[in-house]
Amino acid sequence: MTVQAKDELVPHPVKEQLPGVDYCINSNPSWAEAVILGFQHYLVMLGTSVIIPTIIVPQMGGGNVEKAQVIQTLLFVAGVNTLLQSWFGTRLPVVIGGSFRFIIPAVFIALSNRYNAYLDPRERFKQSMRSMQGALMIASVIPALAGFLGVWRIVTRFLCPLSKAPLVLLVGIGLYEQGFPLLGECVEIGLPELVLLILLSQFIPHMWKLKLPIFERFAVLLSVGIVWAFAALLTVAGAYKNRPLQTQFSCRVDRSGLVSGASWIRFPYPLQWGIPNVDAGQVFMMMAAVFVSLVESTGGFIAAARYGSATFCPASVLSRGAGWLGLSTLINGLWGTPSGSTVSVENVGLLTLTRVGSRRVIQISAVFMLFFSVLGKFGAILASIPLPIIGALYCVLFALMSAAGFDLLQFCNLNSYRTKFILGFSIYMGLSVPQYFKGYVITTGRGPVQSGSATFDQIMQVIFTSPATVAGVIAYFLDLTLARRHPLTRKDSGRHWWAKFKYYGRDPRSEEFYSLPYGLSKYFPSV
Repeated sequence: MTVQAKDELVPHPVKEQLPGVDYCINSNPSWAEAVILGFQHYLVMLGTSVIIPTIIVPQMGGGNVEKAQVIQTLLFVAGVNTLLQSWFGTRLPVVIGGSFRFIIPAVFIALSNRYNAYLDPRERFKQSMRSMQGALMIASVIPALAGFLGVWRIVTRFLCPLSKAPLVLLVGIGLYEQGFPLLGECVEIGLPELVLLILLSQFIPHMWKLKLPIFERFAVLLSVGIVWAFAALLTVAGAYKNRPLQTQFSCRVDRSGLVSGASWIRFPYPLQWGIPNVDAGQVFMMMAAVFVSLVESTGGFIAAARYGSATFCPASVLSRGAGWLGLSTLINGLWGTPSGSTVSVENVGLLTLTRVGSRRVIQISAVFMLFFSVLGKFGAILASIPLPIIGALYCVLFALMSAAGFDLLQFCNLNSYRTKFILGFSIYMGLSVPQYFKGYVITTGRGPVQSGSATFDQIMQVIFTSPATVAGVIAYFLDLTLARRHPLTRKDSGRHWWAKFKYYGRDPRSEEFYSLPYGLSKYFPSV
């Protein structure tokens, strides 16, 4: 065969299921390996569980004790919600954790003037938490009803590869502020973590062949352990002794306050902060955050199905997952957290880094969440990993999650000008609009929407600062309206491929990946 024949340009074949995955949703590694991988997933989800309370709890009047208790509660409900979603929801290998999209309404509630009357910081914390609980519990009705009544099934049936791609892409890329900016708060430990993670997961496996894929499978654990030990050495050596307080907080391993604030054993329980309060304006703000979380979680479900080497989710499965996501947010509110539930983006990225999409691994990680949420001191030690190390992990894991959006383009006609416009415009606006809203707040101290109603202004701020929501809604609308009747539109958008996954029973593989356990599909059939 000549060189010219070898280099003949032919399109890469379309793959409905991602090849090269070592363990798909229904296949499992050995128990020992599954436990280590589950612990690695637990370690990855800790970042969001720590960052959210670190931002919100001080605004509520809480200190290290309250922050540790909220982190424990977030871990507990994350474990419960992950098990529920993997058993009865989409059945995908996804971790259900806290969401950054709830920070805006939570901080708005925490800074409300009504709590200025409470001089005791602990009492102010409890009162503001009760308001967040009430708002979350009522707002959870939105995804629960949309999912279980089939509304979300109707909405997602109109999705296609072209409108899915910007949504999935921006779910990960839209979190760019949590990546290198977080790493940059302490470059001397964040950058080594990033470099080491890339070396261990990408370069060394190609240079050093082992019988077991240790480096690519456990790169996160190995790199975090090495750099965390390095950070501890710098701390003990006094490298940050005379540095600014912010630098010490970011770089030192003993400045989080979590170990001292955590109890040895504490069981989070419902209504632990008291009876929830309800304010209509706060409820509407939380509803906006819940909607954004639902949209972003839909993108997370789509990516997780891809990286678990499953067929793409039928609309009824996405709707089922939305319903259980609503119940997860209800549980969050009932137990008392400042955040609703969403699919953990970083854990979806870890699926492709390890090439293990096993459902069992994720369920084991949920057991670790429950275990360390009760044994507070031990969990606090792990949760005190410096955040720049977490930022380095995000740089890789958010990027890998976003790559699932590019996968969808193989089903679209990229030579179509309609495809180019919808893709380019939705992605660009998905980045530009949130940047405008965030920049306006930085320069003026308030959002660009000034209707006279603070509640409505915050609702707009929540929705339009989500890149995935902006891009997803624009792509969805344009795909349904632009040249809809043109004879080539169906194939250009990939609808001819999506047709067999639109309904549960059209592809026999749906039963393999998404059927409910214990024969429940007989009583709760998917359509």
